[in-house]
Amino acid sequence: MRWSGQLISGNTDSAEDAEYTEDNAPGSGPAQPVQAGLFAASDTVVRTFDTPGFRGATFYEVRAKSVLNKVPGESPMFGWTINPYRGCGHRCVYCFARKTHTYLDFDAGLDFDTRIVVKVNAPEVLRRELARPSWQREHVAMGTNVDCYQRAEGRYRLMPDIIEALARSGTPFSILTKGTLMLRDLPLLEAAAQDVSVGLAMSVGSIDENVWRTVEPGTPSPARRLDAVRTLAEAGLGCSVLMAPILPFLTDSPEQLRATVAAIAEAGARSVTPIVLHLRSGAREWYYEWLQATYPSLVPRYRALYRDGSYAPSWYQDRITSAVREFAKAYGLVRPEPAEEEQPARFRKAGPKPTARTVESQPALWDDEEPGPG
Repeated sequence: MRWSGQLISGNTDSAEDAEYTEDNAPGSGPAQPVQAGLFAASDTVVRTFDTPGFRGATFYEVRAKSVLNKVPGESPMFGWTINPYRGCGHRCVYCFARKTHTYLDFDAGLDFDTRIVVKVNAPEVLRRELARPSWQREHVAMGTNVDCYQRAEGRYRLMPDIIEALARSGTPFSILTKGTLMLRDLPLLEAAAQDVSVGLAMSVGSIDENVWRTVEPGTPSPARRLDAVRTLAEAGLGCSVLMAPILPFLTDSPEQLRATVAAIAEAGARSVTPIVLHLRSGAREWYYEWLQATYPSLVPRYRALYRDGSYAPSWYQDRITSAVREFAKAYGLVRPEPAEEEQPARFRKAGPKPTARTVESQPALWDDEEPGPG
C-alpha cells in the first residue's frame, strides 16, 4: 500500500499485554508529531511507552487503506498475506524483511528493530475486504513478512479480531511466528478450526541458547517456543516447526542439528522444515555487522560460502536437509503416505495430531512475499 492520507483516532493506552507482562504495563508518553515527509501524512500518531520492554522503541499508529495483500507471481506458495505490523521488536539480526523498512524512509538496521508501524484499524478494514462479493475465500498467510505475534501485539491486540474476521468469512489461514503470545488466542484458534482450515507453525532454528541470546534477542527462548508447540499439539490443533534459519558454522553441526530435531519431535510437532540462512540486501549488511562484532573469525568463512550473494550453495543446503531428514526419521518425524502430503501441513485443516509427521524440504516460506509494505 502507499502510506498516504492516514489518520489516527482513539487511544491504545488501555490495552494490556498477555505475554510480556513485566514489560508492558500501561503507560505511554505523549503523542508526538510525525517527522516531515514520513508516510506522506502529518496525522500519523507517534507514540512511545515508558515500560522496559518498549524502551527505545517508537510506534507509528496509522490507519491502513487495505490489509489484504496479493502476493505477486504466477504460482506463489500462498496467494494472500496480512501484515498488521511493519518493523519487528524481535530484533533478529538476520531478518529478511529488513529491506522493506527502507520503503518507509527508515533504515534496515536499528530502525527496523525500534520503529514499528502499527495498522491500528487492520481488523475493521479486513472485515470490509472479506465482505466484498469478489472475495473468493483464498488462503491467507500471516507472519510471512514480520511477526504478527511480536511483543507489540500484547498491547495492540490486533490478532484476535483478525482471526475472528477470517473465520467468520470462511477464509482459511495460516500463522508463522516466533511468539508464544499466540497461545493467548488459543480459544479463538480452536473455534476457527471448526469452520476453516487453520495451519500453525513455530520458527525454531536451534535450541542453542547462547546463540539465541545474541541473534534473536527480542524473542521468547527456543524452550518456550517448543512449549507452545506442545500446548498446541495437546489441544488438537497441531503445529509445524520451521527449523529456520540454520546458521552456518553456528548452529549447523551434526550434534546441534540432532539435538534440535530431537527437541522438536519431543514437543509433538506435526512437521519440521529445515531452512538455511539466506541473506538478502538489507539483512546481509546488518548480519555481517553483527557477525563482525560477535564472531569476527567467521566473517571470512561466510564471505567464502555466500560470495556476497543471498543464498548458501546448493551442496551446503542439500547437506543440511539430508541430515535433518535422517535425524527426523530417527526421532519419529517420518514422511507420511502420499495422500496426506497433497496439501502442506500448515495449510491442512487442524485436527487431532497425526501419527505420522513430516520433514519437508522447500525454499524459504517468504520467497514469494510482496516486495514492499503491504
